[in-house]
Amino acid sequence: MEEGIQTNRILVVDDDSDVRAVFEEMLELHDFEVVTAASGEEALKHVHAMQFDAIVSDVSMPGLDGVGLLRAVRERDLDVAVVLITGAPTVQSAAQAVEHGAFRYLTKPIEMAAFLDLVLDAVRLSRLARIKRQALEHLGNQSRQFGDLASVDMAFERARRGLWIACQPIVEFPQRRVYAYEALLRSRDETLSNPVALLEAAERLGKLHELGRTVRNMVAQILTVAKGEQMFVNVHPADLDDPTLFDPYAPLSAVADRVVLELTERAPLDGLGDVRERIAALRKLGYRIAIDDIGAGYAGFNSIAQLEPEIMKVDMVLVRDVDSNPTRKMLVGALASLCHEMDSHMVAEGIETAAERDTVVGLGCNLLQGYLFAKPAEPFPVPTF
Repeated sequence: MEEGIQTNRILVVDDDSDVRAVFEEMLELHDFEVVTAASGEEALKHVHAMQFDAIVSDVSMPGLDGVGLLRAVRERDLDVAVVLITGAPTVQSAAQAVEHGAFRYLTKPIEMAAFLDLVLDAVRLSRLARIKRQALEHLGNQSRQFGDLASVDMAFERARRGLWIACQPIVEFPQRRVYAYEALLRSRDETLSNPVALLEAAERLGKLHELGRTVRNMVAQILTVAKGEQMFVNVHPADLDDPTLFDPYAPLSAVADRVVLELTERAPLDGLGDVRERIAALRKLGYRIAIDDIGAGYAGFNSIAQLEPEIMKVDMVLVRDVDSNPTRKMLVGALASLCHEMDSHMVAEGIETAAERDTVVGLGCNLLQGYLFAKPAEPFPVPTF
C-alpha cells in the first residue's frame, strides 16, 4: 500500500488455517492490512495491542468462541464492526450476536465479492462511529455517545464495575460547621463517568433499580464505618417502585435515621401510584425526604404536595450570580421565606463565591453547598470556610 494512504486493518479469526489463508490472501489482494489469529484468545491479545477497522471471526472455535470474542471485544472497543461467520447457524448464537452488536451474522458458503463489499462497509461504519464519538466527546455530550443497546450495555457494565461514591459537604453558615454530606455517584471508567449519562444508560437498559441498589449499598457501607455523619442520597423516582428500598433489612435501612433521600424534580412522579403511602413507609423506616433541583425541574406544586419534604434544595441555576441578578435574588428569597413557613429547611446548591454565599444567607438560607467550601471527593472532605 502506498505511503499516505490510510490502511484498513482487518483481524481474521478462525481455528482452520486454510480458511485463514484464503481470507488473508483475498483481503490483502484488495489492499487490506490483515492480522490473523487461530483462536479467540489469540485474537484478544491483538485487540489489546492495536486498533482494528473490522473483525471477521468464525463462530465455532474451541475455547473462546466467536460470540465470546465479540463480547470481550465490546468490553474494549464499542465501535469496531464485527462480522461473525458460521457453518452451523443456531437461533441462540444469532440472538447473542445481535445482543452484543455484531455488524453481520453470515452463514457459509460465502460469495466472495459480496463479502469484500461487506468488509469495506464495516470499515467505513467503524470509522464513522469513532468520528461521531470524538465529536460528542469534544462537545461534552456524553449521554449520546452510545447508539445501540449492545454498546450501551457494555459501557454500563464497565462503568458499574468502576463505581465509587464522592461526598460533598452541606454546611451551616455562618456557624461554619458541617450539616451533612451529599453522596454523589461517580465511575472510574471514563466511558460513562458523567452520572447523568450513567443514569440515562441505566434507564435505557431497564437497570435503574440495579444501579440504585448498588449505590444505596455503597452508601450504607460508608455510613456503617463512619462516626455519625448524615448523608443525602439521590433516589430516582423509579426507585420508589423498587421493593428493596422499603426493606427494613436492607443495608441502608439500618442507618436510615442518618439518611436524607433526595428525589429530583427533573423526573416526574406521575407514573407512580400511592406516592404518599410510599413516602410514609420510608419515613417510618427513619428516612427524611428532600426535593432536589428546585428551579430546574418541573413547574407546579405536585411533587412538593406529594412528598411534603423536610428539605428543599435550590438548584444552582438560581443560585449562580444571585448577588448581581435581581430576579434570581427575588426568587431565592421567596423560596427561603416559603420554606420557613412550611417548616422545611432549604439548601442552596452551587455556591462558588463569597458574594453568593453572603447574599443567600442574607435571604434566610443558611444551609449551603458548593465548590466555595469543597469539591466532591472521597469520604469525607473537610470544608474550607
